[in-house]
Amino acid sequence: MADGPALALQKALIVVLRANAGLSTLVSERVYDEPPQQVTFSYVRIGNVDLAPERLSCVDDHNITFSIEAHSRPTAGRVEATRIADAIRAALNDHEATITAAMTGYRAEWCTYTTQTVSRSGDGQSYVAIVAFEAALAD
Repeated sequence: MADGPALALQKALIVVLRANAGLSTLVSERVYDEPPQQVTFSYVRIGNVDLAPERLSCVDDHNITFSIEAHSRPTAGRVEATRIADAIRAALNDHEATITAAMTGYRAEWCTYTTQTVSRSGDGQSYVAIVAFEAALAD
């Protein structure tokens, strides 16, 4: 069975983010769907992925909103989480061709950064940056 659009995008995001030179200098290849229990900080995790149909001109496209989380436990406050978030945004915003090349069965028509937030985690030691995007995929 072929992957649906949300899973195809999720897999492509992991490939694209792990291959991005700017992000890998900050987190190496620690980009996960679900991080291991004894994860090494700093790392990136795929956050929410919300899929909705988009019907235009008799074509069924897929509108997806998604977030990427940057997890950091720095000694310098929220600076590292913000730098990772900036690298995520640079790697994905308006990079439809890169996302499409990493995806099977779909084409990214657009991918646009929408918002970013950085806050202290509930553990009181870490910071989490959440970078949100919207994308449209075509079959």
